[in-house]
Parts: sequence; structure tokens; C-alpha cells
Amino acid sequence: MRVSRKLLQTIPGDRYVDLVTDVSKYRIYLMNDHVIRIRCTFDEQFAEEASYTLTMTAWEDKMDAMMEDRRRVEALPALYEDRGTHLLLRTNALRVLIHKEPFAIDITDADGRVLHEDLKERSYVKDKQGRLYHYSTMKDEDYYYGFGEKSGHLNKKKRRLRMHNVDTIGYDSEHTDPLYKHIPFYIKFHGPTQAATGLFYHNSHESAFDMGCERSGYWNKYSYFCADGGELDLFFMYGPQIKDVVRYYTDLTGKTILPTQYSLGYMGSTMYYTELDRDSDKAILSFMDRCRAEGIPCDGFFMSSGYTTGEDGKRYVFNWNHDRFPDPQRFIEQMRSKGAALAPNIKPGMLLTHPLYRSFDEAGAYIRDESGEQSQTDRYWGGQASFVDFTNPKGRQLWKEHLIASFIDLGVTAIWNDNNEYEINNPDALCDYEGEKKHISALRPLLPNLMAHTAKEAIAEAAPGTRPYLVSRAGFAGIQRYAQTWAGDNSTSWHSLKFNVPVILGMGLSGVANQGCDIGGFFGPAPEPELFVRWVQNGIFQPRFSIHSCNTDNTVTEPWMYPSCTPYVREAIRLRYRLVPYFYSLLHEASVEGSPVMRPMVYEFQQDPATWEESFDFMLGRSLLVANVLEKGAETRTVYLPEGCEWIDWHTRERYAGGQTIRKPVTIHSIPMFIRSGAIIPLAPHLQNIHQDRVEELHLLIEPSENASFVLYEDDGVTNRYQNGDYLTTTISVETQRNTVISFTKEGAYPSTVKRVVMELVCKHIAPVGVMLQGRKLPMFLDPSKWEAAEEGWYYDLERTSAKIKYKNCESDYEVTVNFDVKDLISI
Repeated sequence: MRVSRKLLQTIPGDRYVDLVTDVSKYRIYLMNDHVIRIRCTFDEQFAEEASYTLTMTAWEDKMDAMMEDRRRVEALPALYEDRGTHLLLRTNALRVLIHKEPFAIDITDADGRVLHEDLKERSYVKDKQGRLYHYSTMKDEDYYYGFGEKSGHLNKKKRRLRMHNVDTIGYDSEHTDPLYKHIPFYIKFHGPTQAATGLFYHNSHESAFDMGCERSGYWNKYSYFCADGGELDLFFMYGPQIKDVVRYYTDLTGKTILPTQYSLGYMGSTMYYTELDRDSDKAILSFMDRCRAEGIPCDGFFMSSGYTTGEDGKRYVFNWNHDRFPDPQRFIEQMRSKGAALAPNIKPGMLLTHPLYRSFDEAGAYIRDESGEQSQTDRYWGGQASFVDFTNPKGRQLWKEHLIASFIDLGVTAIWNDNNEYEINNPDALCDYEGEKKHISALRPLLPNLMAHTAKEAIAEAAPGTRPYLVSRAGFAGIQRYAQTWAGDNSTSWHSLKFNVPVILGMGLSGVANQGCDIGGFFGPAPEPELFVRWVQNGIFQPRFSIHSCNTDNTVTEPWMYPSCTPYVREAIRLRYRLVPYFYSLLHEASVEGSPVMRPMVYEFQQDPATWEESFDFMLGRSLLVANVLEKGAETRTVYLPEGCEWIDWHTRERYAGGQTIRKPVTIHSIPMFIRSGAIIPLAPHLQNIHQDRVEELHLLIEPSENASFVLYEDDGVTNRYQNGDYLTTTISVETQRNTVISFTKEGAYPSTVKRVVMELVCKHIAPVGVMLQGRKLPMFLDPSKWEAAEEGWYYDLERTSAKIKYKNCESDYEVTVNFDVKDLISI
């Protein structure tokens, strides 16, 4: 056991400082005022800087040329003061105290409040097995969020969490650990000081977090991180807001890639169709026709791997089964004509019987065994397989060639990466690692990221300018900058419906804003009618919305599977499509700021202690609280409305003060939703297909009782032209004093498709007396039917306490002024 006990030497570097202790070395970078890097090695020298993960560095890195979205910053000068017992480094926001003996590092804010404290005498450790430990003190008032894709409640205090990618089909969403993603990052929130901090361990070895399960009476209460190898390379982030920590973390690992707009539509899927003996193409085309006949919008189909089945019944990636799909290109074109994208399932493991196995093997494109002489084989779906090595330029190139030939040249630019956890049981198997050779035990969770990176490059090469739509089941920190993700092969149960919510919320806090779960449940018998309806009503708020199943009772989960419930399913999916402009703007925000789309209550209301343990209610963006019904047979739904604002029932417009718990009656029809005061929510009421429809009438739902703003984002939704300025952001700002002024400030060259704006202004006390558009008075109507027939004007809906305003969209900046003066009718 080697423990850093005493600081022996301090060596100033170029914008960093090196520390030498009795058994280890440290290098500290002050990345900026809020982010600090602490790097620790027990070897003679630090390893070469070579990261597939980081998008922000302050040093040269071997992967700089490969990581096109990486940016170099200049770290702050690492000037230190020797205070006798400790060294002190400063930023404008932080103080770093390096204790000499016993060696430990504490971090405080500028006022001296402790934000992070190493466990003294046991802070940095390497055991006889080569495992590395970092111990931190913890307080009773601390809450812990994030950790990537993890089961259970949102707060992970008193949990032990393993970081390891694994295929966990039919998992228990409350208890199973690990799942599919490996993201060694968490947020600590200290209740009394309202301070949020983050720790990201830049280490891709198998690892674990113990958040207070372990206890010893000889030490203060502690948590620890343990990795099987590598270095203790940690980044500390200080908020003090949780949303600040998420932003700094995504500065380091990348923002969520801006997706295609059609990815926000309903994406149909099931394993059932592609397992038919023949004519799977007709089954999928008929599914699209049935959606249209039922009035259910649908914009694509995730095609399960049965389309690759060979004559021996095994799945072979890049192979088309021509009994099931006689003419793949014609099928893809037919899907496109129906307004649907096709996303084929592909897997990185290639069975030894695969027709392409030898060509990949001879090219050296697989992960090799420990000798480096042969391709490593391991258990896979269908038998023994070898696995494409995406750290190898040869593997990436060969994979791209087949992606292009099998899909992209046929018009497919949506790729579904599946079964990519790389469960290779030989830890000494060798990855190429850009020619340097490294054991897979050090790189395994990075391979799904690189698989997605390779697909992104293939699309860029073969379909230049086309925006990729990639989906990945597995991933490491940074997967968000390539792909949408989902919570794998969940089980079909009420329990799974409920606990998939905090699984998704934790991913959002871990930088992955674009994710969801299989709606209806993937593995198990067909969901009962009530469960299916509730799952759809919940799923419409997830960025990835797909009903997908592998039912164990020979059934298929489809929107119309229970005809008596189809109206509820149809209405929920149509609500999803109404919300598309809001979703797309939130995903643009995620691509710029790193913000989650589905947000835990504590993310928006960390000042309210009642939100700190909330796992199931969530915010959709800033403006909308969603409290789905998650219990079987529920007749009421209890909802806590956070303090600091007012809340308006989405359906009735009934107004509630914040800081209270209410109980609402519910039926099978109910989707409990509450509008936050200051809300600005863009809607598309007539959208039925994102591929084919243009949003010509935009509705704006605005609650103007407090000042607020929202950025509406528009572009063509399918190309990368937005990267060259072909986009339109409209900052909608509400200022409420005597009158309410709603201003629209535009930026970008994209010509909006919106021709008419219809605004619903939710009024708090009284109706307006007048509405002005750019200083011009709009006509007022008493009869709503006459307002409907008019080109512009406004009227007051007394039942919904809302002013309805409409006008032709303005190409330049403009203002709408709403006058709420009380009109004196008696003294006239």
C-alpha cells in the first residue's frame, strides 16, 4: 500500500505546478477561475497526454489532430504562496490549499468555505493490486447527483456504484448496477451553503464510487473513487449553481451534438418485424401507413438487427437479408416518400462465420489477444466473435467503407450503434491505440464513443453537409458530442416505468442531454393497457421517443395495440409534436450550454430543500413541470410545486402559489403539467410530420408575471449549414412593469418558415385593454369566431384567463406591448 504522506518538493512549470511527495507526483492546472485539474501518478513520470475524451485542454495532446472539436485554452498562472504548513494557489473564485504533512488538498471558495476536502492521511493511495484510490470527506448535508446512467433514486448518497459497460437486458431500474454507460463524474450539493461542485475522473479503467457505504470509526465520514489502473486525473468544478457545474463539465467533455430535427419525432421500432420469415420491408411500410391512418405522427423507424440475418440464422453486420428486404434501396426510398428516416441497427462484434470476418482479420482491424499475434475472440450474440478496434486507423477506415457501401450510399444517414459494450473478458487484450498498443482494460468504455465518431466521419465523407443522426447504447464521458443515447433493454413493468425517470435525469446531469428509454418496455410480456398508456404519456417528454420492444409472449408493442386506448396514445403523441419547437430550442441550448432537456427539480430550484431528493417529477426546460402518473390504478396525483414562483395548470389554467403540495384528481386521460410563471413555450399546433411539414403558424404560450427570456432556434433541421450562419435565433424577452413588453431580437441568416404568430398570454389578474405591434394598435375582438377569421388582432378568453394575440410574422426585430391599465367605465 502506497499513500502520499509528505510533500517533498514544489516545481513551478509553464502555467502549472508540480508537486513531489514521498511516493507520488502531482501536477495542478488552474484551468480557469472555476475549474482545477489535479493529476496524480505513482509512476516515475506522468503518462503522455493522449485523450479521446477532453474537448478543452491547456496542453499539447497526442489526439489533438483527431479530435476536431477540441479547443486549447491558456491556464491561469499557477502562482503559489508558501504559508508554512501549506501552499496556497488562488483564482478569483477558489483557493487551493496543499497541506505539506500529512499531504492533502483542500479547495475553498473565496470566502474560505470548504468545497472539497481530501481525507487526510489517506487521500491518494495505490494498493498492492495496482488500484488507485482518492478519498474525500463528506458531510451529512451533502447530496450526490450524476454518475451517468445509474439505477435508483436521483440522490446517490449511501450508494456504491460500479463504472463498467455491460449488456443488462431486462435490468431492474431501481437496483441493477452497472448499466450501459461509464461516466465517472458526479455533482456534490451541500444543502446549508447551497454550493454545488463537480468531480470528473479522467480515467477509463474499470472503477467504482463509494458514496458513504463504507465506514470506519478512525476516520471522518468519507467517499472514495477507485480505479483499476491509469492515473488519478481529476477535474474539480465549482458552480455554485448545479447548472454551472454541468456547463463546466460539458466544456471539458463536449456539448450535446445538435441533432436532426426529425429525431424529435416518434421513431417506430420493434424486433418483431425484422424477424418475420420474409417481407419485413412490407411490414414496416404498412406500419407507416397505419400510423397515418390512425392519425399518429411518425418520422422514422429504428430497424432491428434481424435485417442482417444470414442463411444460418445468425446476424451479420452490413449484410441485408433479401428474403426480408429484397430491394434495400427501393425500401429506403419508399420510407423517405412516407416522411420517415431509417436507422439500421449495427453491431461492432463480427462472428467468426461472418462473410467479412477474414478481410477484417487480415487487415488487423480487430482487437488482438495479449500476444498481439491473433484477433481476440469472445462470447457474443450468436457465438464467438472478434471486435472492431476503433482505436486503430485501419479498423476505422474499413468500418467506414462498409458503412458507406451498405447504408450511406443508399441514402441512410441515421445509424443505430447497438451491443457496443465491448464485453471482452481478457483484460490484457490489446487495442492499437493509434499505434502505441494498450490493454483494453484501459480503453474499453471509449470504444463506443469512437464507434460513433467513426460513423460521424463516414457520413461527413460520403454525404457532405448532411447532419448525422447517431444513436448509441453504450458510451463513456463525452458520448453526448456524437450521439443520442437510450437506457438500453429495460424491463416491462410499472417499476421500470417509474425508475427509468431518474436514470434519464441522472444522465442529463452528466452532460448527456439527448436521451430516453424504450417506451412500453423492451423485455417482458406485452405491457397491460394502462401501463402502456402511462409509458407513452411519460415518454413524449424524453428527447428520444421510441416505442420499442422484444416481447416474450409473441406480441408486438404498437401504438394501436389496444384500440380502446389508442385515442389516449394518439393525443399524447400529438402533444409531443406540438412541443417540437420547444424541444428543438432546448437541444440547441444543450449544444451551446450543456443544459439538460429533462431537468431534475433540484437543477432549477436548488434553493428549495423540498427538491433535493425529488426523483420522479421533472422540469422540461425551464418552463414546464411534468408530474406524470407512474402508479397503477392511480386516482389522484400528489405534486410538490417549488417555491420562488407561481404555477399554472396546463389544462385548466388554475393558478397555484409555489412552496406547497397539491393533490390533483387523475384519469387515464391525464398528463399532469404545470406552467412556471415567466414561462415562454413555443408550439407547433399543426405539425404532423417533421420531414414534410413546414411550421408556418407558431404558437407562443407566455406567462408574463415576471421578467424572463427564451431563445427560439430555427434552421433547416437536416444539414450542417447552421455551422456557417444559416440559422435563426429569436430571443423572446418579457419585461413586465406597468405594461408588458414582449420583444423579439433575431440573429442569423436562416429564413424562418413561420408566417403567422399566435400568442397566448396567460393573464394573472385582469384582461388587457390594448395590444400594440411595433407601436401600431391591433384590433380587439369580442367574438372569438371573428378573431379566428381575421388576419390579426386579439381577444380575451375569460374561461382560460388568456389574451389571444395573432399577427403576421415580422422578419426584423419587433415588440408587442400589452397594456394592462384598468379601464374606468363609470367616470367616462
